[in-house]
Formats: sequence, C-alpha cells, structure tokens
Amino acid sequence: MELVRVVGATVVTSFFHITMTIMLLNRMPISYYLIGGLLQFLFMISIRFSYRFILLIRSRTSKPSHRVMLVGAGDAGMMILRDIRRAKEVNERVVCIIDDDERKWDKYLEDVPIVGGRNDIVANVEAYDVDKIYIALPSANAKERKEVLEICKDTDCEIKVLPGMYQLVSGEVRVSHMKKVSIEDLLGREPIDADLSEVFSFINEKTVLVTGGGGSIGSELCRQIAKNNPKKLIIFDMYENNVYDLQQELKYHYPELDFIVEIGSVRDSRRLWDLFKTYRPDIVYHAAAHKHVPLMEVSPNEAIKNNAIGTYKTAYAAMMNGCKRFVLISTDKAVNPTNIMGASKRLCEMIIQAFDAKIKRNEVHQIPELFTHFQEDFDVTIEDDYDHIETEFVAVRFGNVLGSNGSVVPLFKKQLEAGGPLTVTDPRMIRYFMTIPEAVSLVLLAGTFAKGGEIFVLDMGSPVKIDDLAKNLIRFSGFKPNVDIKIVYTGLRPGEKLYEEKLMAEEGLQKTENNLIFIGNPIPFDIDGFLKQLETMMKKAYENDSNIREYVATMVNTYHPRKETDNV
Repeated sequence: MELVRVVGATVVTSFFHITMTIMLLNRMPISYYLIGGLLQFLFMISIRFSYRFILLIRSRTSKPSHRVMLVGAGDAGMMILRDIRRAKEVNERVVCIIDDDERKWDKYLEDVPIVGGRNDIVANVEAYDVDKIYIALPSANAKERKEVLEICKDTDCEIKVLPGMYQLVSGEVRVSHMKKVSIEDLLGREPIDADLSEVFSFINEKTVLVTGGGGSIGSELCRQIAKNNPKKLIIFDMYENNVYDLQQELKYHYPELDFIVEIGSVRDSRRLWDLFKTYRPDIVYHAAAHKHVPLMEVSPNEAIKNNAIGTYKTAYAAMMNGCKRFVLISTDKAVNPTNIMGASKRLCEMIIQAFDAKIKRNEVHQIPELFTHFQEDFDVTIEDDYDHIETEFVAVRFGNVLGSNGSVVPLFKKQLEAGGPLTVTDPRMIRYFMTIPEAVSLVLLAGTFAKGGEIFVLDMGSPVKIDDLAKNLIRFSGFKPNVDIKIVYTGLRPGEKLYEEKLMAEEGLQKTENNLIFIGNPIPFDIDGFLKQLETMMKKAYENDSNIREYVATMVNTYHPRKETDNV
C-alpha cells in the first residue's frame, strides 16, 4: 500500500514538474522528464524503505534464539506472526505453521509454510528444530484445546496459548497476550457458566454475611454477591491482612456497595452474638474453617474447635437472630473421612442437619447452648421466639479448588520456579478439581434451591491424577519431567487418602433443576444423642484431649482414621 502511494506521489509531482518546466522554461527532451521522474521515485523509496530492507536482511542473516511453531493459520495466527516480526525485543522466528484445514496445507502464510495438521506437530517440531509452540486457536472449545495440548506435551517445547476470542474481536492479538498453559487448560471441559438470575432475585436487597470472607472461597463469594445488589454485605474473618485486601478491591470495583468488614472468630460466642444482633443477616454463607489436612492431623483439637464447634456457634447465633438461610461450605473430604479435618466437616454437616430437623419438629428449645464461657455474661435465650424460627440450613459439598490457598497447583508453580523438585505424595493419587469462580457460582445457585436439611453435591467432572498435573506442568514449561525437573514422591501425609469421593454410598443422588447440582439423601442418625455428645466433644477439644480422634469416631461412624500402613 505504501509503495502504491509513493508511485502516485511520483506521478503527481512529475506532472507538476513537466508543466512548470514547459510554462516557465524551454521545452526539454523527453529523456529529461523520464530520468527525472525515475530518480525522484528511487530517492523516495530509498528513504522510505531502506531501514526496513536492512532489518529484513538482518533478520534473514541473524539466527533467532527461539524457533516457533504456530498452531492456527487463521486471523489470530496471522496477527501473532506479524507481531513477532515487528517486535524488536522478541528474538523469535516462526518457522512453520500447523492448521487442521487440509486446504491450507503446503501453502504459505506470510512466507511461512503451513506444514500439516495437529497429528504432524511432533514430526515438524523435530524437522524445524522448534523450541516454542504458540497455540492461536481462540475459537476452539475446551476439548479441542486439550487434544492439541495432549499432542504438544510429547515435545520438549515451551507452550503458550492465546486465552480466547476477546483479543481477536478487539484486534488486540499480541505475543504479550500469549500465556503459559495453565492447569485449567488441562481439565478438558468448558468452564461452567451458571445462570445466576435466580441468585440475583434471591440476594437482591438482602443482608448477607460471609464468614471466612478473606479466604479463597469466601472472598470469591463476596465478589459474586457484590454483583447481585445485596442490601448489605458483612465480611467476617479472623485474618485481617487478606480481608483488608478484599476490602480495598470491593471499594474500587463497587463504590456504591454497602458493606462492612468485621474481625473476629467463629469460636467466640459473644462476638458472634453481637455480630448477628447488630446486623440481623438474612443469609449466611459459612466458609470459615481450617482446611489443611496434614496440619489439622497435627492439631486435631483445633480442627474440632474451629470447624465443628465454630459452625455450631455460628448456626445457633444465626437461628436465634432471624436468619432465613444458612449455607455451609463443606468438602468431599467429609465423605468416608480418614482425617480429622474431613471428620470435622462431616460433623458440621450433621450439625446443620440436626438444627434443621429440630426446627421442623418445633423442638428448637431442645438444642443445647454450647459456650466456652459463663452464660450469664450475656443473655441468648429468646423463648418467646422459638415458635417463629424458620431458618433453613443446607450444606454444599465440592472437591479441590484450583488456585485456592494451600492447593497443590500454586505449590507446583512455586517449586517449578525454584527449579524443582516437584513433590507428589503418590503417583496413584487422584482428585476432583474446579475453579474458584465455578465453585462459588454453584454454591450460590445451590443456596437458592434449598428447602432445609439438604447436602448439595456439585458435579466436579472427571478426576485428575496429581502426578499427571505435575508432569504436564513441567512439559508445558518447556522442560522434561525427571530430566530437567525432578518429581519426588513423598508418600501419603498424615490423614491423606488416594481417592476422594463425592458421596457416601448410602446417600445416593437426587437431581435438581440444574444438571450440575445434585442432592444427597441424608443418612439418618440419632439427633438427640448426637447433640448430647457435642457438649462432651467440645469439652474434650478445649481440654486438648489426646484421644479426640477416638471420640469423634464414635460420633461419625464413617470416620476411619488412616493408619500409616493403609494405602487409601
């Protein structure tokens, strides 16, 4: 295009030059005009194109430090190719292109050969000495991307992907937008996009309390609740640093949001009572908990104090102060638990089921008041209101969350940045995974389905081997597992098991309106006996009883503490 403009400018200026020469001077030979126009044209293009010509020669003669294979010969691929050529700071060259459209094979895109489809990736990596693969398939679905990644992992190349369609639509496709392959790319499914219209009507103009609001799940709950126009959002957490960061984020993104941050512990009955009496929340999302399995095995009484007793105290305060819906955030580790953390979360589920049953039987007055201080310090009894309590208690159970505090993926990334080794407990270990936004959106949606007493179970997809996660993360970073980066198997830690289950076998499943959310049929247990045992368990926990596991096992008959010789 620029060359055409130079030709046009030469013609126009030559015309004026000839005209002025004829009008003001004598007529000159035709060769004068031809040579003059030609020289003008040459001088102009030498000025305009000499720099580019030098760069072209330099790029042809100098060997780039990285040879790139581009997967995708569409618009996004072309933009990436051009951006690599323009970028002075990027010492890379695209040497071949892969595309599944057979009509493009053996042709060229910007002078780069299109050498075949996805099945030709490995062969051409060797043929063209490729050390980087850029995947520019913004319109491909999750399954197609995973299939390409599975082929690419058999190479030793560093792999990057273009995140999605937004960059293509906005015309902002750049090499800088390419990102390293994340574990989310390996799940092989489209992200769950839940319809949260029911959540909006459920939360709209209601006062919502989130306990553990500074944690991974709690903070995302606060973000999504903030989008749904609550009357007031109360964020309650013990750890002030995380919740401070969340406070500043919400102030910036939702300046009109009416919210407040309160610091305190779910172990403190008086603090909880003051909180509920002051704000009278309509909905509670109880995410506060100790979740780290090995650490809780070392301090089992702390798991009981914070998780089980903390849930009891929070649920009791919510019920006695007019809360309409109490949603417990549970875990798949509560299913046939082999560790005290999982057993404590199963106790939490049993607590909210016991509360719900007592409310439906009009036996709220039989629920004991469990406190670790003298009751006369403050009055919690509201006998006149017992008949009007209508709190609906439910639990939502899901598996591991990608990127959450203490999860395996951030640990692997830190170990990789440090040069390894990556530590895997056992090559057979599998887990269910979901992203934080996915899990929270389904938690919010499940809360709208509640009628009281349910344990909602989220569809986590297919389980993933932790060993495969580690190896793929190494491969996609351009290294060879156990050659460049070692993998060390450390053995199961205290309380861990190889396989997590979504449901106990006797619970079964019921469908809901959403095909990603199911209801487990409650396992019957002696509610009155259970409530009496809770007081004894609380005393043992606060006395730091060394036999707390054995006592918990008498309350949770599915709890079987794992011995060191066990494999699962």
